[in-house]
Order: sequence, then C-alpha cells, then structure tokens
Amino acid sequence: MTAPPKEKILVTGGAGFIGSALIRLWLARDGKVSLVNFDKLTYCGDLSRLDSVRQNGRLEFLKKDVCRPKDVEDALDGCSAVVHLAAETHVDRSLLEAKTFFDTNLYGTYTLLEAARKKGIKKFLYVSTDEVYGSRDHGVFKEEYAFRPTSPYSVSKAAADLLVLSYAKVHGLYTLVTRGANTFGPFQYPEKMIPLFVSQALENKKLPLYGDGRQTRTWMSVEDHCRAILTVLEKGKKGEAYNISTSTELTNIELTRRILKILKKPESLIQSVADRVGNDRRYAVSSAKLRKLGWKETSDFEKALEETVRWYREHRDWWKAIKEKKDDFKKYYALAYAGRS
Repeated sequence: MTAPPKEKILVTGGAGFIGSALIRLWLARDGKVSLVNFDKLTYCGDLSRLDSVRQNGRLEFLKKDVCRPKDVEDALDGCSAVVHLAAETHVDRSLLEAKTFFDTNLYGTYTLLEAARKKGIKKFLYVSTDEVYGSRDHGVFKEEYAFRPTSPYSVSKAAADLLVLSYAKVHGLYTLVTRGANTFGPFQYPEKMIPLFVSQALENKKLPLYGDGRQTRTWMSVEDHCRAILTVLEKGKKGEAYNISTSTELTNIELTRRILKILKKPESLIQSVADRVGNDRRYAVSSAKLRKLGWKETSDFEKALEETVRWYREHRDWWKAIKEKKDDFKKYYALAYAGRS
C-alpha cells in the first residue's frame, strides 16, 4: 500500500512558466508531497504546461483568484506551506495597466498572508524578482541593499516583498523571499525576450531589440531557479530574503546574436526599436547567501539555451496559437513595438 503524502502545499500561479516547472520538478523528486495548483488562468496561464503530470494523484488544480479571501482560505485547508508565484510579470504591460499589477501582486499577496496567518501555515515563500533593486552600473546587489524599483511591475513586487518580510516580525509568520534573475526555458510565454526572439527568427520576422541592446541581464535556467526555490523553502531562515543568480551576464545584443547563431539566421533580422521607458541598464545580484544553503547552478548556459531554442522549434503549435490567435498578445506586441524604429 502506498503511504499517503506527508504534507500538502499550495502553489499559486502553478499554471505559469516558473510555477509549472516547479510543480513538475517537485512531484518528480519528492514522492511524499501533494501540491495544490491555485491559478486564475489569466492570459499567460496554461494548464498544458502540466500535461506530463496531469494524471498524478498528488496534484490538485483550483481555478481561483488570489484577490478573493474566501477562495484563498478554502484552498489553504489542510496545507502546511505556501509557495506564492502568482503575479503579473510583463513590464511593458505594467506601463499601460499598473492597477492590475498592484491588485494582483500586492493586494493578492496581502490576501494570502492574512489567510496564512489565520490558518497557522508553517511556511510562506514569496517569489520576488531582482528587479526590486533597480539598476546598478558596477558590482552586485546584496539582500540588505535598498530597493530602487523603476517600473510599476517592479514597484508592485517590491511592495509585496517587503510586506511578506514584515509578517515575520509583526505576526511571527515563517516567511521567506526569493529574488530571482532573468529565467528562461520551455513553455515561457512569448512576450518574454528569449521565446519572442526565437519564435520571430523561426518565422524570419524582425527581432525588436530595445535601444542600443547594451542593457545587461543575468540569465539562468528555469530548472536552476526552481531548485533554488525548493532549497530556500527547506533551509531558509525565517524572515530572510535570498537572491538567486548565476555567473551568466550578457547584454541583450549578445544574447540576440547567440540565438540567431543557434538558428543559423542572419543578424539582419535584428531591428532596433525605441527603448522601453525607464528601462533599467543592468541587473546584477549576489547569490552568496543562497549558496551557503547548498544551492548552486547545475545547468550549462550554452547547452540550456540550445535546448530551449530546440524546444520552441519543435513546439511551434504551442507558441503559434498564442501569437496568432490570442488578440491579447497581438494587442500588447503592437503597443510595445509597432511603429518604433
């Protein structure tokens, strides 16, 4: 007879890019946990990301909204922990619809925290972003550095980040925060840079590169990001934040050229467009604190990028359905890039 799962954990945003990858990894490596995927299924939520584990008896799905207290409280029944990934994450959208970002990212987090406090949840992990620190010309940000977010998206994440940490001090809730760098891999919504540029190149369409392309980002595979989240959940100290980052730092133009090289496409596909308003020049954080918990990246960037490009090449139907059939995608693509030169 199979032993019942030892604990039940709520994962918000589990139909999203990182959330679904986390669920797939978690179920594969821990046979003693059951997961509740709590997701509203907005434009970028897609349950097909979980087809490989759909029949797993340790996975439950709830189509619910983090901004609804009753939904959240009911979902937490029997749960021992929360991993909160549900969020609006696309920066360009936040420039146009800031309210949606504060509703979901801040009020939704508050709603979850209050429910977790009332239900006696043992651990609450919030997945934040390195964008809360803002831009840095040289060196790296450490967890204790001041926040300087510049977009409605990063401001909403920074506010929620600080709110989560305050609940450890004010209410004694065992809260944890992770602040991850740019992440890539299969099933990423094609508004993001890598899937957008790969899909554009596969169709021999222009790759809209912001400004001079010298903006710098640190990149990591979604597998490494998810392993870091699980490491912090298991070993992180109450009321602490942990940066997640790797040594792969690239300018956007360098990354674009690598994608085109893998696909054997000409650099003439690169189209310079007006830079995003308020675009941060460089993100860079130290992950030394996380590494002391035993985490380290295991993915080779070049190999992971090649595998990701191959995945999009082999799964055209998935991203074509989004780019061609979703009016929502076409609307925001046009707002972000059309007519810019």
